[in-house]
Parts: sequence; C-alpha cells; structure tokens
Amino acid sequence: MLQAPPAPPTGYRRVFAVPEFRIVFLAHALSLLGVIVTEIALSVLVYDLTGSPLMSALTFALGFLPYLIGGTLLAGVADRFPARRVLVLCDLVCAGCVAAMVAPGTDIAVLLLLRCALAVVSPVFAGTRMATLADILGDGELFVLGRSLLRIVSQSAQLVGFGLGGLLLTVVSPRHALLITVGTFFTSAALLRFGTRHRAARTGARGALLTDSLRGARQVLADRRTRALLLLFWLPSMFSVAPEALSAPYAAGLGAGSTGLGLLMCALPVGTVVGEVYAGSRLRPATRERIALPLVCCTLLPYVGYALRPGLAVSLLLLVVSGAGAAYALGVDQWFVRAVPHELRGRAMTLLSAGLMTIQGVGMALAGVAAEFVGVRGAVVGAGVLGTVCCGLLAAEARRTERRDGADHDVTGR
Repeated sequence: MLQAPPAPPTGYRRVFAVPEFRIVFLAHALSLLGVIVTEIALSVLVYDLTGSPLMSALTFALGFLPYLIGGTLLAGVADRFPARRVLVLCDLVCAGCVAAMVAPGTDIAVLLLLRCALAVVSPVFAGTRMATLADILGDGELFVLGRSLLRIVSQSAQLVGFGLGGLLLTVVSPRHALLITVGTFFTSAALLRFGTRHRAARTGARGALLTDSLRGARQVLADRRTRALLLLFWLPSMFSVAPEALSAPYAAGLGAGSTGLGLLMCALPVGTVVGEVYAGSRLRPATRERIALPLVCCTLLPYVGYALRPGLAVSLLLLVVSGAGAAYALGVDQWFVRAVPHELRGRAMTLLSAGLMTIQGVGMALAGVAAEFVGVRGAVVGAGVLGTVCCGLLAAEARRTERRDGADHDVTGR
C-alpha cells in the first residue's frame, strides 16, 4: 500500500526548510546574545570602576547616536562588497572591540569609545543581513516570514537576554562575561563564513565610501513611495517606546514594585511576538498586506486607555494589545523590498535599521521631557493620540503612492 507523500511545510516551517536561512538565523541569535550580554556586563563594569550611575546609564545611551552615524556614513558597505565578507568582518570587529574591553587597565573613555564602535557597526551588519535574506529567500513570502522570525528573536531577546545576562553576572565577573561574548561573535562569524554562499557585490566600488553612502541615502529617500514606507517603520516606533521609557515611574506610581516594573517592561515585547507569530503563521500574504494600513492606524490607540488611570493588570493588557499591532510590519516588509531597486537594497536596509534605533532613542527622550510637564500618564496618552494621527497620515500617503502595476521604484522623487 502506497503511503501519501509528506505534506509540504507551511508557515514559518517553510523558512526553516531553507538550510542557508537556518545558519543566518542561528548566527543572528548568537550575535544578538553577544550584544545584549555586552551591554549588561559593560554597564556593570563601568559602574564598578566609577561608582557613578550616570556613567553606567551613559553606557546604554551611547548605543543610539552611533547607529545614525554608521547607518548613513557606512551604508555603502552593504552594496559595495560581497555580503558574506561584510557580515563576517562585522562580527570579527565586534569580537575585537569586546576583547579590547577586557584588557587590564582599559580606561573608562576607551570603554565608552569601544561601545560606540559596536553601535557604528551594528546597522551595517543588520542592513547587510536583511538584504542577504532577500537573496537567500527571494523577494516574496519567504522573505517576509524570514524578516518576521528575526524580529521575533530580537523581541524575545529583550525578555530572555537581559535575564540571562543578569544571571550570568551572578556567576562570573563582568570581564569574564565579556570574554564569553567574544566567543559568541566568533561563532557567528564562523557560521556565516562556512554556512552561507558567496554572492557578488550588488554594485561596483564607485568613488569614496562616504560619498557613495550619502548618495545612496539620498536616492532611497528621494523616492516618495520608499520614503513613506520608511516612515511607516520609524514613526510608530518613536511613539510606541513611551510606556517603556516611563515604566519605572509608572510602576512606582502604581505601587507595583520591581515585579510590576518587570512585567511592564515585558508586556510590549510579548504582544509583538504574539502578533508576529499569529500573522506569520495564520494569515495569507494578501491578508497581511490588506490589513497592514488599518492595523498601523490602530496600534497606538490602546495608549489612550491610560487616561482612565488603569491598574497594573489593565495596563499590561493595553500594552500587549498595542504590541500585537506591530504585526503590520509583515505587510510593509513586502512593499518595502518590492519598492527598493536591487542595487540599493543593502543601503536601504541599513538606513532602515539605523533610523529605527535612532528614532526609538529620540522617542524615549521626548517621552521623558513630556512627562516632566504633563506627568507619566499624560505623556503616554499624548504619544497614543499624536502617534495615531501621524500613523493615519502616513497610511494615507502609503495608499497614495501604491503602485498597482508593480513598478515600485522611482528615484526621481515624483
């Protein structure tokens, strides 16, 4: 009796069926773990050396501005050189920087400088990896699911990584923890070098890197469609970080203590993971694209519920629901990769990654400033209202620039 052939993989299993993606996925997880543990261990090390909470906090804050620098001035690297070489070199640079941090007698200024170097490299690595995903998985459904999986890992890392990092520091010293992350970066580099195929650069070297990077950024931003899609990624993120930035004073106001603070910090990532997993595994590609704009218009509305002075349980529910709305990105991902010309893909992805991190830092700072004037609840409600208005305007612009004929790029800016 003949047996029926096994059913083909569906949903996320289709992506994991691609051997090269499995390597990229594992390397991403290791690199991300290295970055998170490095941030924790370095902030503790700086505090141990200085006794200054300000210097310890500055170690985290320094991760934002260099992202913008690396993402704009070095974006050309992603297209001028073979992707595998760029990814491996970025991992090796990160390993070298962290190794230098543990050298005896390293000055505080040098430690902070090395932290900046890590942040400069990060958007180049992230942008090159995103562009490589399109080469590995194609420009369609598999790319969207692959991007979603990497985002899920990043969000899950916020839930697990900081806990593991804190646990690790109860067993080993900050310097030894940093040495462990050197190993994660080296392992990631080895996986990418020997587990992925060599692919030629998308463009030949044309003039100075700085000039090429800035020219590429101008070309990407000159296209009205691509510009609208970039803003659809960036602006909702700027407003969405308000509760996270203000979670400590909010938890204190609720009398929720450290447990409540931890739950408030976890709620948004949990909602994001749940939303991404559901949209990626249960919704068809056409459905994800159809709901993307309505969903982005609703994702910040739960913040308005803070005006009702909810307790901890309801506050957590509002954050989870808001986080789930981030599933709109699966639809926008498809439009973005379709809109960007192949020869600009690396620079566009690097610019996207750098802008996302930078604008989240700006959003956290603005939330803090707003809370000084209108209080924590007022700042979160304001973020919900202003963010929803901005999202509505962006959704309208994205709809106006939609290409029905599949011609998704126009670098003339018309």
